[in-house]
Amino acid sequence: MLAYTKATREVKRSAGRDISSLKHLTPVFTGRNLLTLKRSDIRAYSDKRMTEEATPATINLEVGLFSSALNYARRQWDWEVPNNAEGMRLKVPEGRVRRLAFEEARRLIVEAKQSSSRHLADFILLALSTGCRRGELLKLQWSRVDLKANLILLGEQDTKTGRRRSVPLNEDARAALLNLARFRATHCPDSPWVFAHKDGSHQAAIRTAFQTALRKVGITDFRIHDLRHTCASWLVSAGQPLPAVRDLLGHSTITMTERYAHLAPENVRAAVAVLPSVSRSGHAGTGNDLAEAS
Repeated sequence: MLAYTKATREVKRSAGRDISSLKHLTPVFTGRNLLTLKRSDIRAYSDKRMTEEATPATINLEVGLFSSALNYARRQWDWEVPNNAEGMRLKVPEGRVRRLAFEEARRLIVEAKQSSSRHLADFILLALSTGCRRGELLKLQWSRVDLKANLILLGEQDTKTGRRRSVPLNEDARAALLNLARFRATHCPDSPWVFAHKDGSHQAAIRTAFQTALRKVGITDFRIHDLRHTCASWLVSAGQPLPAVRDLLGHSTITMTERYAHLAPENVRAAVAVLPSVSRSGHAGTGNDLAEAS
């Protein structure tokens, strides 16, 4: 597996994640005879990782790496070994959706403005207003910001999915970026980073300050990634269609976005409301035709 990750690390976006998976896979499978490795051995590995409180999604990444390594060896190195790791994915529970109420968000931003972390409030405001991931924001460079067009232009190297996308800026997002631009002009005009320290170096972490602000305002069970969930939830609750939310967040499929569908039950109610108006003869009726027919 180590040879596989070395051979593919230049082209795989998940190279960092693969290294983490190897730490768990290597002690279990190094030295094992791949010809005698059974599916029960893969299940035993998954069970072991569950007892270590690894999530099904994490275990699937690890087993998936093992499966990919075996397929690579069979295809590229002509190894004649079975791949009993293939098709051994665990069922993953529906992803959590934790969102802030508007008043919670307001209190969090007010507290963040008092934080010793100079950019915390702007980070939170941008995340809530754009739905961008933490890495997309913290790694953002000014060359990707177009304040004239009110857009953040993310390249394929900037996103988790490897797909380019344009993120429109609303009034709050623009205000946050202007605040960051003023900081740059004052302290580090040559820094390429949107989130930078006074010396122009990259501000790569914000988690500790974020957790401190949450604690001070009494918000529990909330992570930085939940700011993204909050943005999506607010959009769907406001009646925005799921495809539009998908495109803003950069989901690769609509399936990821569908976790928010329950927040707009009125959309489904409006859709089924037309059903009673279709009569048995196929023309629009009074709305009671089906009831009368029964």
